[in-house]
Amino acid sequence: MYIAHLSLKDFRNYARLETALPNGAVVLHGENAQGKTNLLEAIYYLATLRGAFSTHDRQLLNWTVEDEPLPFARLSAEVKRDRGGIERVEAVLSVDRGADGTPRLRKTVRVNGAERRIGQAVGVLTVVLFLPRDLMLIEGSPSDRRAFMDTTLGQVVPEYVAALDQYERTLTQRNALLRRIGEGHGKPTELDFWDAQLVQAGASVIAGRQVFLRELEVEAQRVHDDLTHRTEALTLRYQPSFTPTFEGDGQRSFDVLGLDLHRGLSAEQIAPQFAAQTLRERDECIRRGVTLSGPHRDELRLLINGRDAGLYGSRGQARTAVLALKLAERAWMQRRTGEQPVLLLDDVAAELDSKRRAYLLERVQDGGQAVITTAELGVFPEPFLGHVKVWQVAAGRVVKPQA
Repeated sequence: MYIAHLSLKDFRNYARLETALPNGAVVLHGENAQGKTNLLEAIYYLATLRGAFSTHDRQLLNWTVEDEPLPFARLSAEVKRDRGGIERVEAVLSVDRGADGTPRLRKTVRVNGAERRIGQAVGVLTVVLFLPRDLMLIEGSPSDRRAFMDTTLGQVVPEYVAALDQYERTLTQRNALLRRIGEGHGKPTELDFWDAQLVQAGASVIAGRQVFLRELEVEAQRVHDDLTHRTEALTLRYQPSFTPTFEGDGQRSFDVLGLDLHRGLSAEQIAPQFAAQTLRERDECIRRGVTLSGPHRDELRLLINGRDAGLYGSRGQARTAVLALKLAERAWMQRRTGEQPVLLLDDVAAELDSKRRAYLLERVQDGGQAVITTAELGVFPEPFLGHVKVWQVAAGRVVKPQA
């Protein structure tokens, strides 16, 4: 798939943008703070309906609209599919005021002009975003790696989106009830309803992550083998916050920590074990006021030659592993959907050495749409620049060379 046309209204520093995009690679260059990354974030937002660099959607509105009676931002894209067909996805972020005068942000999503729930619109456009800070997938917190799994799966598997949304909403309710019970304002048996909801959704999330990582590992190992000439082996290790066993008796776990990626467990096999775990921990959860086990505490580790890359790997090994993971993400999404996702590269080339940069640029030219930002065109070889579109971004405007 590719974005044939992108439209922005009062998004970040773009007061107005209407531009066609090529079905290939385009390099956006310009000085810092001109809008290169903002354009990538707009594309990412239309795919995932969440900001890549913001904690609140209101931060996405152009600052000039703050004093308007009804400030809003609009983003839309015309998406053409590899197998034919065109879809239009649109997001409108508007600020209104409640009865008490408090400003509230409203998000409206449309697909082909019809209003849709967020879960129904995610996946119309699929993207892979590659950032310099993606080293956090190796060196960062478990939440960074959970976000990677959730964002990728969410664009491809609608059932996963529904299960994750149900899990997160149930988790919030359960934690609130745990605190009330701990304060003496409720009974432990009141947890039964929420535990059932938590277990059903959580088991689906765990099973989905396990299948995803098993398939992703195959793709990542291929890339990593190429980059290291088979001198180093990359493996992924999924570590749920509790370890369901293949036998289901809870007495013997696999040879490695976490689930064995090569022996799948279904949600139906995981659910009763998760239920038993929540029951065992109930008293401690009440005492602490939080849910101690579940997908919200899962972990993913990357190993090189059997050793944890986050603990023992060099910076070079970490960069190689992350590059392999992002290119594997792209290949996995294409294999699962039959459509090449849009590749978004935010000033990544400058962070890679010449060998990794050359490998990445070869993959960019393999086909599919790619939008690449840079502050320095000199990081790209001339032959590459000769085969792609090169546009300048300045003050929220895209400047294309004259034909």
